[in-house]
Amino acid sequence: MSKISGLFIIARNSASTYKGKPVKAQEVSKELGVRYILEGSGRKADSQVRINVQLIDGTTSGHLWSERYDRPLYGIFTLQDEITQQIATTLGVEVLEAEQKRIRRIPTENLTAYETLLRGREYFSHFTKETNTQARQMYEKAIELDPQYAAAYAALGVTYWVEWALQWSQDPQSLERASELAQKAITLDDSLPGAHRLLGAVSLWKDRQHDLAIAEGERALALDPNNAEGYAMLANILTFAGRPEEAIALLEKGMRLNPRAPNYSFYLFELGHAYHWLGQYEKAIALQKRVLLLNPNDFVAHLELAKIYDELGREEEARAEVAEALKLNPQYSLEALRERHPYKDPAALERYLAAMRKAGLK
Repeated sequence: MSKISGLFIIARNSASTYKGKPVKAQEVSKELGVRYILEGSGRKADSQVRINVQLIDGTTSGHLWSERYDRPLYGIFTLQDEITQQIATTLGVEVLEAEQKRIRRIPTENLTAYETLLRGREYFSHFTKETNTQARQMYEKAIELDPQYAAAYAALGVTYWVEWALQWSQDPQSLERASELAQKAITLDDSLPGAHRLLGAVSLWKDRQHDLAIAEGERALALDPNNAEGYAMLANILTFAGRPEEAIALLEKGMRLNPRAPNYSFYLFELGHAYHWLGQYEKAIALQKRVLLLNPNDFVAHLELAKIYDELGREEEARAEVAEALKLNPQYSLEALRERHPYKDPAALERYLAAMRKAGLK
């Protein structure tokens, strides 16, 4: 459903926080700022699946449509398409021809591979070093089961990208591996949003090709206009490309789509980063402090605060933030900072390096 441009769909990991809880549709509608709520359940028995689904008007709690489906498991993708079409029809939403094709595309003929991918996504959603490794194992198994499974290659690539970005691994090949897997996924399925999202990230961080990174980020959002991570990733690219004002608008949209993201601090950090480069220092400071409330071990937020404090002439606070960052990552250096920050404008990078040197980073 998120691939339909005429719909506004809250992200899966925000919506799933209500799973198994006795909440009312009107409460969910108000908390998430949405008009309609889709409720449902699924049961699998042998080769059969039973799906109960109902569409509710969140403002009145009135039922707009409901149905029960008893189908063979091998027809699960057709059933997903059928439910999506019924919801769009009920809401009077136009589904464009290109969107129809993407919705109807069967990602894999191997249902075991599909289930394995879903298990991997569940692990990944916890966003820790350990669950990232577990997710990778699931994605690798999915590829073994179906070597043509494009989504599995893209998902596997993301695990390498994340471990590099968060420095969970010191393997210098992580970023290269992420790039290779993104290319493989696009070769298998050029309409896969996640593959373009990943390629946008590695085009920026690995290749420093800002224009290509922006194009890939925009392509990902065109294919999946409700993907919160897509907005955050493109915003990240635009800030490094010197377009922070555009980045802020995208981040606000992403945060609206995924208000309970497990990596919500990432959105806050990127928003603070963009406000900093706009010269709105107090907003930037407040956002980085919120990051540290959510994740006290985010050493990059400490560095960002140090940079802002230095530019404001608050040298003692800048040095304190660098000291905190080095407690968390003692090996970090000016050279590492130079290598990892892909600012399009060389002067922006030199400005950052000068601030960090002054604040005590060596």
